Parts: sequence; C-alpha cells; structure tokens
Amino acid sequence: MDLRTSVGSLALDNPCILASGIMDETGEGMARILRAGAAAVVSKSVGTGPNPGHANPNFIEEEAFCLNAMGLPNPGIKVYAEEMRTAVACGRVIGSVYASSPEEFAELAGCMEDYGACAVELNLSCPHAAGYGMEVGTDPHMVKRIVSVVKDAVSIPVWAKLTPNTHILKDIGKAVEEAEGDAIVAINTLRAMKIIPEFGRPFLSNRFGGLSGSAIRPVGVRAVYDLYSAVTIPIVGVGGICSHRDALEYIMAGASAVQIGTAVLKGLDVFSKVNEGLRDFMREYGYPSVKDMVGVAHE
Repeated sequence: MDLRTSVGSLALDNPCILASGIMDETGEGMARILRAGAAAVVSKSVGTGPNPGHANPNFIEEEAFCLNAMGLPNPGIKVYAEEMRTAVACGRVIGSVYASSPEEFAELAGCMEDYGACAVELNLSCPHAAGYGMEVGTDPHMVKRIVSVVKDAVSIPVWAKLTPNTHILKDIGKAVEEAEGDAIVAINTLRAMKIIPEFGRPFLSNRFGGLSGSAIRPVGVRAVYDLYSAVTIPIVGVGGICSHRDALEYIMAGASAVQIGTAVLKGLDVFSKVNEGLRDFMREYGYPSVKDMVGVAHE
C-alpha cells in the first residue's frame, strides 16, 4: 500500500504533517515529531520581532476540544533561525509566518527559505491576535496581494492557511489560486470562548480564543469539501484529526495531505497509528495509494 503523496511539487512519504502550534517551539521538538513518523512538520508561527503572547490563562483542555489564546508567542524570525536549522537537519520543515502586510510576509518567507524550509505557510487565520491572522485573511483582495507578493519573493512553495470564520471561504480560496499560491491549508481554529459561571467572567485572559480538537473536524471536512470544488490547487486538511478514519474523511473530501495538532498532546505515536490504519484500510478496500482516495467523496 503506497502512502506516498504530494502537495504540488512537495513530495511526502506519507500524508501526515504536524500542524503549526503544537510541539514546534524548538528544533529538537520538531525533530522528535519527524522521528515519530510525520512526513513533515510546520513550525510555530513566527513574526518579525519577539512577541510574548497573551497572559495566562491562555489554554484549557476538555474532553472534546481545546481552547487557546496564546497570542502568537515567538522569539522573532532572527532568533528562530537556530531552531529551524536543527529541525531541517532531520527532515522536511514548513516555515509558518504571520504578518500585517504583504511586504512583511515576503520578508519573513524569505528568511524561512534561507533557513532551509521546504515550503512556507502563511498564517492568514489565527482568530485571537489583533491585526494579524484572521483580520488580514478574510479579505480576498488582501489575501491575493499577500500571496502574490510572497510568491515573487521566494522560490519554495507558498501555502495559505485559511480561517473557517468567514462566509466567503471559497472566494478566499480562489484568491489564493489566482495569486498562484501552491496550496491551501484548511482550517485553522474556530473563534470561541468559555465562561466560568462561579466567577461570572471569561476563562481566557483574552476572552476569545481558538477552538481545536475533535469537535471541529466536521467543520474542517466541510471546508475542504467546498474548496475542492472551487479550486484546482492542492488542499491540506487540518482540524480534529485523531485517527486514520478522521484523516480519511479529509482525504476523501479532497485533501492531498493532512495536518495533526491537538491529538499530539495524547502521544507522539499518533502519526504511526494513523499511517498504519491507512495501510490497513487501503488493503481492505482496494485502494493502492493515498492519491487514489483524494476527493472520492465527490464522485
């Protein structure tokens, strides 16, 4: 059973990638994920300068979901260079960047290329960072401009990570394609909040955060399904993947690869388990390769 797949020009040994924001703060953390069976990892989202993020409490985990408002904490692109180089020495690393302007995105993407990233992922979708992420990623014209400027600045593939917090997701996807983006990553977290009744106030210091985990998988699958019918560029599915069956939903909806995030918190063996489960399913149902399953739910 052939687990190999590709996202545009980027070939992968299997369809499982580490999603940005989970165990990717350090180069050694990313290297551990690669050794655990991930075909590639996405770095944490990095900006131009250091950012402390939001104050505690900024994370809560419950049975069906996680809610976080980290606020894009990172040491800045220059300091992050060493972490990238450590990880790149162990496998494929996709550099995630966030910015407030096309020119800033292009500068950061250029740094990631210099550090050895095999692709760059533009964070156009974080729901809890003022002036960044979703706030620049819900305008198709701005998205098209950002992707176009970055494409002119780098030679590695450019992926755009989109938000589900919009009613014009297809239009944003088309904007990425029109700007010659190499792939779409869907989805990022859903904007959400939790209130503590005993205190009568929100749990998160930022009030609002991003919802992740198995609870958002149906939203992500629907987003990938919609985008597959609207664009011709590859799609990477992400959101609530905990098992091979979850991954299959995304693949059959139209994803060429998937990213796993929250499930990593329960053990690094999730990548090997998903890959083995995919092999068993393919053997039982007569699919010779992952590529043969992409988009079959549309047939």
